[in-house]
Amino acid sequence: MRGAGAIHDVIEHLADPAVRDLAWLLFSADLLRAQPPLAPLAQWCADADEDRATRAFLAQLDRDPAPLHDALMAAPTHRLGHYAENLPGWFLAHGPAAQLVAQNVPVRRAGLTLGECDFLVRTRAGARLHWELAVKCYLHAGPGDAARASLAEFVGPNLRDRFDLKLTHLRDRQLRLSAREEFASLGYEGRWLAQMFVKGWLFYRAGASAPSRVEDAPELAADHGRGWWVTRSDWPAFAQQQAADGWSVLPRLAWLAPRQLGAPQTSAHVAPPVDADALGAALARPDAPVLVAAFTIDSAGGYREQSRGFIVPDDWPARAAAFSRQ
Repeated sequence: MRGAGAIHDVIEHLADPAVRDLAWLLFSADLLRAQPPLAPLAQWCADADEDRATRAFLAQLDRDPAPLHDALMAAPTHRLGHYAENLPGWFLAHGPAAQLVAQNVPVRRAGLTLGECDFLVRTRAGARLHWELAVKCYLHAGPGDAARASLAEFVGPNLRDRFDLKLTHLRDRQLRLSAREEFASLGYEGRWLAQMFVKGWLFYRAGASAPSRVEDAPELAADHGRGWWVTRSDWPAFAQQQAADGWSVLPRLAWLAPRQLGAPQTSAHVAPPVDADALGAALARPDAPVLVAAFTIDSAGGYREQSRGFIVPDDWPARAAAFSRQ
């Protein structure tokens, strides 16, 4: 049900960005393989009937997305993680598959918050599930050259996050919250199976300085979402080599599903979705990586995302390599 083929089949005919983001969270490939015994993968869809019902639900929601939009407007946020949590939270409350019991449940000891359970879910068969959601974008900062990557080599664009540290925190702390005595005292009866719900994109170096091949870390799912990254010095040559009809800077809340831009209704000519001023302003920030997408014109005259990647400062690779070894 998951992977590149599955997500393409689901979102190909969806137009609303929020509905596409929800579909992407549900149907896109996981970033990680299951990490038994402590970190199995979340299974929101129990069988083929729930899969079909969810596809039909999303298609209807795309025709009338107002209920989802209203819920998102009621909890406005500029943080990608909060936006990503709001989408499946709404789906679990209204969709045809697993049902929401509670969301963001704090677990405390002597007044100290130990953490929050992202989602408590009950399947239609009665199983009790505790899901921890993470949506991450990491760039590979290792040497490559046919070497096997390690999770420590996947770093956040701003060098404040690292995949190995995130997995350790997820597996050893977050997923164990529902097994603690303090959780049992909250009144959620029964045993809750903790599962990780980890989605996102991993970006690999492109351009003249890219390694010939990077073998995936063993923890990674083989069909995880992939993008590229280039330095600012390599960017002009790289962009010129791409068969793209336009480029667009992706704001943070557009980092989930591949973007789709409809054709203008007032003209048969479609202007490339590129704002030179916005791109120039983003690249003028000395230390900030910028996520951009390449677009191609589709048969309807609109634009569909072809690929995405980060443009990073020229000194970023050295700083990122050092951060991966800390």
